[in-house]
Amino acid sequence: MAQDDEMLNNWWDEAYSGPISFMRFPMSKDLQKADIAILGVPYDMGTTNRPGARFGPRAMREQSTLTGEYEYGLWPWDYHIAEHHTVIDYGDICNFAGYPERMVTELESAADTILENDTACFAMGGDHFVSLPLLRSHVKKHGSLALIHFDAHTDTWIDENYTHGTMFYHAVKEGLIDIEHSIQIGIRTPNPNTHDIEIIYATELDEMKAHEVSERIVKRVGNKKAYLTFDIDFLDPAYAPGTGTPVSGGPSVMTGRKILKGVAGLSIVGGDLVEIAPAYDPIGGITAVAGATLGGDILYLISEALRK
Repeated sequence: MAQDDEMLNNWWDEAYSGPISFMRFPMSKDLQKADIAILGVPYDMGTTNRPGARFGPRAMREQSTLTGEYEYGLWPWDYHIAEHHTVIDYGDICNFAGYPERMVTELESAADTILENDTACFAMGGDHFVSLPLLRSHVKKHGSLALIHFDAHTDTWIDENYTHGTMFYHAVKEGLIDIEHSIQIGIRTPNPNTHDIEIIYATELDEMKAHEVSERIVKRVGNKKAYLTFDIDFLDPAYAPGTGTPVSGGPSVMTGRKILKGVAGLSIVGGDLVEIAPAYDPIGGITAVAGATLGGDILYLISEALRK
């Protein structure tokens, strides 16, 4: 990355100063030399309970000024992504307020543009429905993908409506997901419509070591290209109260991070982190802190796959 970049001049300032972008990567629309682009999707019209996830991307960026502060990288990763890849914050898609169908078109178009330039995409939601347009774009580029899905909900309800609980039903229906290589982790709500996707339920997860969970994921995905989606309500509300559909009985942030670190090496071509609704945090933006940290981990997984 060019050392005279204006953003880099402020990169290692205190967390409370300087420009706000995700992990202090430069804000840019120039995809010509970008290896990974970070895209915000401030949309929450697919929610079925508490709204507010449209403020998630902004909250993640703000809290990531600390997680991205160190020139040594994000602990416990032993390098900084910028040592190997050029990463940009591509900003947000917008101009769809009140028009869900317009969001789908805008998001697919933005993701298509990023991927057509051979740049990987990490997206910040927004509610979880945004994963469907993102999957469509990634499948255009890579073909049918394995889905690695962290969540308290399966989001596979059989319903022709577009909500944050139906998008993976539509993804299965559209042939976007390779079911035999897909897996959902942390599920703790009822839904009989699993569509034969492998599930690690929260009760089982609670009895497992993090590395055992990672090994299950790696075994299931194999050599298949994969898309990783992380709903922040995968975490217990003690760690992530700022979300629209919190469900008790989930794991800690550290458990989630260990699992993610353990799947490094899989061919993860893209991903997202969704459902942060910062207005429901009691104090300090704790859910966005978790999201900014886990989002950084997902960036590292994409970076690791690119290095392969």
